[in-house]
Amino acid sequence: MSKPKHITLDRKNQRLIIQWADGSTCDYALNVLREACPCADCRGGHANMGKPPDIDSLLVIPLVRTKSYEMTSLEPVGHYAVKPTWSDGHDAGIYTWPYLRELCDGLEAHAGKDNRYRPIGE
Repeated sequence: MSKPKHITLDRKNQRLIIQWADGSTCDYALNVLREACPCADCRGGHANMGKPPDIDSLLVIPLVRTKSYEMTSLEPVGHYAVKPTWSDGHDAGIYTWPYLRELCDGLEAHAGKDNRYRPIGE
């Protein structure tokens, strides 16, 4: 599994950009990252943790926005993940390198087939 070479949090454009050591680049909209949060609370319990990202679930848009899509900080977790903190205080999601890569690959695969998978703002 490739590891990040460079990570950029672009608050102005609401993006997280990861340049991987294998030369590929993933550009994540922050709203997509928040909706894909891998923590137990966001996944609906411990039984649902550790599964690959569910790209189809990212299409579900709540009628009332209950989450913040503004990332206030991004901290490394060892040599295997990052942990964002969102402006509403949520900071339980640990996004591992394999999870982020799988999310990126899944979004790219679906975006070519269906415009609904493109992040907000694209």
